[in-house]
Amino acid sequence: MEELLQAYLRFLRAERNLSPYTLRNYENDLRSFFCYAQEAGRDIRDVDRYLLRGYLAVLRERRLAPGSIVRRVSSIRSFYRFLVLQGRIEHDPLAGVRAPKKGRRLPSFLSPKQVLAILGSVEGDSPKALRDRAILELLYAAGLRLSELVALDASDVDIGERQARVLGKGNKERIAVMGRAAADALRRYLRDGRPALVRRPQERALFLNNQGGRLSARAVQIMVRRCALKAGLDERVFPHLLRHTFATHMLDGGADLRVVQELLGHESVGSTQIYTHVSEAEKRRVYDAAFYNVWRSRRKRSEDE
Repeated sequence: MEELLQAYLRFLRAERNLSPYTLRNYENDLRSFFCYAQEAGRDIRDVDRYLLRGYLAVLRERRLAPGSIVRRVSSIRSFYRFLVLQGRIEHDPLAGVRAPKKGRRLPSFLSPKQVLAILGSVEGDSPKALRDRAILELLYAAGLRLSELVALDASDVDIGERQARVLGKGNKERIAVMGRAAADALRRYLRDGRPALVRRPQERALFLNNQGGRLSARAVQIMVRRCALKAGLDERVFPHLLRHTFATHMLDGGADLRVVQELLGHESVGSTQIYTHVSEAEKRRVYDAAFYNVWRSRRKRSEDE
């Protein structure tokens, strides 16, 4: 089992150029299924669709999110297709098996007032404060993924042009743009913050930790949560929520869908379209609330008369 799993992970790393985070998801998904197969007394090379259906039933009993179940089925099916291609098994035992439908869940987002509260939660002019303010501004103004943000080098940023060279999913490079506020925050950090944090002249990372090395994704997550709490917001605020907010606010402001797709680095416009549904849902909510208030006011006047 371990030999086949490691061979598959090497294949994904070499052929698909997947990120360590994605590879870890594949590994965790497969190990979970392998454990279920072993508990059922089955060799992983001798499974069938009935075993997979039993596994899916267990996942549903555990109340696993539909999206997570769909991802696990995809990981498992991909693994067995790999075994066939490598000649490890003769036939794909899961050929034709369909994954359960994934319910579409609209991404949440922050209001402009909430964004301003988070951005204003960082006080002072210390190197860390300048760094954190620049990070928050960039996450929101450029709609970056967390992995893209922490991978930035200082040379990737062009303050004059208000843009940054970003390496997105699948090692696809794109140019992310930013507003004046984000550019100003980055300029101050590069001038007064980063020089105080850097320990080695050859350090390339844009955002540095207290030891002068590249800031980790986990550190950014903790910082964003801390700033949200300080701003009086829910503790579930996370870096990707600022990306959702960027996309929603852009479309609400009249930006073209294709432009937002390019800015987000989405391969398919379908991935970007979900934010149009978010905007429509918010418009409906505002309309319903306003219409209810009008209706209630008219009813009250009628009763008074």
